[in-house]
Amino acid sequence: MLYTNLEHIETADEFSKVISKNENVVVICGRMGPLCIPVYRAIEELGEEYRQIKFFDMEYDNPEFYFFHERPEVKNLEEIPFTTFYNGGEAVKSVGGLQTKAQLKKFLNEILPVNTIA
Repeated sequence: MLYTNLEHIETADEFSKVISKNENVVVICGRMGPLCIPVYRAIEELGEEYRQIKFFDMEYDNPEFYFFHERPEVKNLEEIPFTTFYNGGEAVKSVGGLQTKAQLKKFLNEILPVNTIA
């Protein structure tokens, strides 16, 4: 279990439902490590600012998520956490490793439809 204030995705089935039932989603897949914790904090803060976007976390080491490691949007990322932005059920951007709140906000503003930006 990840100790964040984000909503947790705990199964592959939950992941599929989250992506298909929500228009704008950000999923961060990682561990409770030094590169991941600052990203979780930044995402938690952005969740307060971007209420029209659903933010979730997934535990990288959970065997239930090994399917995720092979998905095209994250397969070539070399560092965790994997932060993936989904719009309309499709991955539109994935980044790996340490990202600042400013970087994440920039990605949100670049890739999500203008009418969804806070």
